[in-house]
Amino acid sequence: MKIVLEVILFITGAAGMIFEIAGARVLAPYLGTSLVVWTSLIGIILGSLSFGYLIGGKLADRRQDIKVLAAVLGAAAFFVGLTASGKDIFLVLLDSLALTVNSGSILAAIVLFAPGSAFLGMATPYAVRLKLRSLDKSGGVVGRLYAISTIGSIAGTFAAGFWLIPYFGTTMVLWVLALILALTALIISGRRFWIEKISILAVASIIFYSGSLAVTAYPGMADVDTAYNRYWIYERDYEGRSIRVIKTDPFGTQAAVYTDNPDEIVFDYLKFFHVAEHFHPRADRALLVGGGIFTFPRDYILRNPDSEMDVVELDGRLIDLAREHFYYRDDPRIGVFHEDGRIFLNRNKTVYDHIYLDAFNSHISIPFQLTTREAVQKIHDSLSDDGVVVLNLISAFRGDKGKFLRAELATYKEIFPQVFLFAVHKGSDPAERQNLILIATKKTEKILFYSDDQEINDSLENIWTEELDSDLPVLTDDYAPVDFYTKEMMFK
Repeated sequence: MKIVLEVILFITGAAGMIFEIAGARVLAPYLGTSLVVWTSLIGIILGSLSFGYLIGGKLADRRQDIKVLAAVLGAAAFFVGLTASGKDIFLVLLDSLALTVNSGSILAAIVLFAPGSAFLGMATPYAVRLKLRSLDKSGGVVGRLYAISTIGSIAGTFAAGFWLIPYFGTTMVLWVLALILALTALIISGRRFWIEKISILAVASIIFYSGSLAVTAYPGMADVDTAYNRYWIYERDYEGRSIRVIKTDPFGTQAAVYTDNPDEIVFDYLKFFHVAEHFHPRADRALLVGGGIFTFPRDYILRNPDSEMDVVELDGRLIDLAREHFYYRDDPRIGVFHEDGRIFLNRNKTVYDHIYLDAFNSHISIPFQLTTREAVQKIHDSLSDDGVVVLNLISAFRGDKGKFLRAELATYKEIFPQVFLFAVHKGSDPAERQNLILIATKKTEKILFYSDDQEINDSLENIWTEELDSDLPVLTDDYAPVDFYTKEMMFK
């Protein structure tokens, strides 16, 4: 018993943080990765832990028995295993209810993560009470035990984020976590009926793990965890042709290729990137922030064989997925940098003729650090004298759903002499969320919106010519409520 309770508190501290971090990956494909989802998950888990502390403390005052602690850990293991095996079943059902992200993320966090977190919370005060021999040194004992639990939480946080989830995947991590908790409960529960206990654990493991493999959202889907995201890769029909797609959340497809012609661009917004050639023909060097599965770099090099492109992609695993699933082949004209786009811009000394921004936290949310006046100034400074920047964004033109666009437009207009907007789909409702293209150039002379290239000319005809309200402040590193604007865009 001398160090058993310390080990248990270390395990439960680590388990709590691993459970929470894995929770974000569990919810992401169905509810996204927005601030709303993180807030719901953290809030529900903290509330559940608090409830567990309360109940565990009361239980410890009534009865001090290591077997009770074993039962608490066994219950925690059961609910963590239930989450691992039933998460996709529940989330597919939740998705069919078409709830808002607010209510959906709260409900999902309550059902999937509250029970396990509550029992993990119960273990801490119960173990502390078992350790206390007298009140004379209770302060030192409690302080030491809570320090050990916190060290476990720190270890669990770094292990989950840096190693466990990227290398083993969310489901396997949750499942192993449940098994560790269950084995800990068995070890401290006593020596009687060991064969029966182990048999029950083995049978339960098989049932739970089989359940975790039973449901996938799409046939033949690859489910890949990396250090930065969880990706679903699968094939589906698109306008009568087969495409292979990659998704990180339920709101849209992040990228895709045609399986019968991977070099052909699938989605219209990427075709609008060709408009940069109208503003600055014959570019020597281009930069893309947000490489994804490298569909646009491949297209760019095919269209501009004498040019070079640098690609900044935070998630280094994406280029591996591009090679494995999306027919990408390395090209010496394409340079790849695995780092945050803003950090790259802060350090950049290279001059580019074209800069393309296609980086998203989720389907609609651009990382705020790429939207601010300071970031736009870095983009401006990285361009040649007549260079052009093309930004893909999702917003409305008007109303509350257009707040992000109007704030970003004001930000770019403060830095660039000429800024233009284009609707990807002509005739779309200006008050509804949609793909938009913002183009800014360092040129001061008048731009002619006609091209002999029919595809580019069709895109130029989609220019937005109406005046937009100037009702929102410029985005800055100090004040950039991008998540708030995104939330209004989603739910207004």
